[in-house]
Amino acid sequence: MKITFLGTGTSQGVPLIACTCNVCVSADRYDKRLRTSVMIEVDAKIIVIDSGPDFRQQMLREKVMRLDALLFTHAHKDHIAGMDDIRAFNYISNKVIDVYADVIVEKAIHREFPYVFEEFKYPGVPEINLHIISDEIFLAADIPILPIDVLHYKLPVKGFRIGDFTYITDANYIDEKEKLKIKGSKILVLNALRKENHISHFNLFEAIELAKEIGAEQTYFTHISHQLGLHKEIDKILPAGINLAYDGLKVEL
Repeated sequence: MKITFLGTGTSQGVPLIACTCNVCVSADRYDKRLRTSVMIEVDAKIIVIDSGPDFRQQMLREKVMRLDALLFTHAHKDHIAGMDDIRAFNYISNKVIDVYADVIVEKAIHREFPYVFEEFKYPGVPEINLHIISDEIFLAADIPILPIDVLHYKLPVKGFRIGDFTYITDANYIDEKEKLKIKGSKILVLNALRKENHISHFNLFEAIELAKEIGAEQTYFTHISHQLGLHKEIDKILPAGINLAYDGLKVEL
């Protein structure tokens, strides 16, 4: 399994005007954070989790030429807005793309992309097979996926375990029963927004404690706000086996 972090950042807390904080003006490539997404390659099959507004840019950067399945964690725009750009993969592969989402995300996709579902479609719109998932194991590109239910304040969000890899973003609560699904993972990805408390995200210290509790061989933090600080400064104070992810990071498992 090959894991590529397409994006590790978030719109959360970023001002609409030009930001002059030390992260936003940093020349370090590790501080250049597009919206959070990850790509998993298993036996030549490619799965992407979440397609935010930066999806096209991320795919071009990584020179991705095929897409077998797209999974969604939740319905917020920074995680679904780029779905329209799968049309390029429809064209290249001449096939419909399988998309997996829970019922909440399904409603959002119908609302945000109504032209995808029209009876008489305009030429070139994305072609998808939309599969509704629950809490049961499902197959995406013939790869078993175990959903993990977490909470983003009051919003249900799906995490996913694929073999020994578990991916959790946009969460600040995980039930003990769901933690059991995560334990035993070799690589764990968790969101860690900033140092200060937040109503719907783990902060850095909460993420560290949860990572220690789960006990994965390696944990990476994602969904990082510019408020967390510079990559090199935060990464060096983290416990052994825990690191900040960065855009373009590739991990083999």
